[in-house]
Amino acid sequence: MAKKLYVGNLSYNTVEDDLREAFSKLGEVVSATLIVDQSSGRSKGFGFVEMASDEDAAKAIAAMNGTMFMDRTITVNEAKPKTERSGGGGGGRDRGGYGGGGGGRSWR
Repeated sequence: MAKKLYVGNLSYNTVEDDLREAFSKLGEVVSATLIVDQSSGRSKGFGFVEMASDEDAAKAIAAMNGTMFMDRTITVNEAKPKTERSGGGGGGRDRGGYGGGGGGRSWR
């Protein structure tokens, strides 16, 4: 079964083919994806590599985590499942009531 790996602290000059080439030396690469900023198109400095098997993934983590790749010390570990994000999100401006209670005190 394929296993997805998180690869962080990548050089902004890294391209997907660089990831694919480096990880293919350690096992079969199913996919290599860099995360890019939508507005600028520039790499965000991390990506994902999907290895064909759990064994290939474990070998890649052991071999690549903490090593130099394109002049950067990279982090490689098992990717966590994508979390569900709630849509919209207006900033949560409801601050609740200001006054209230007081217990019958007068502030004179």
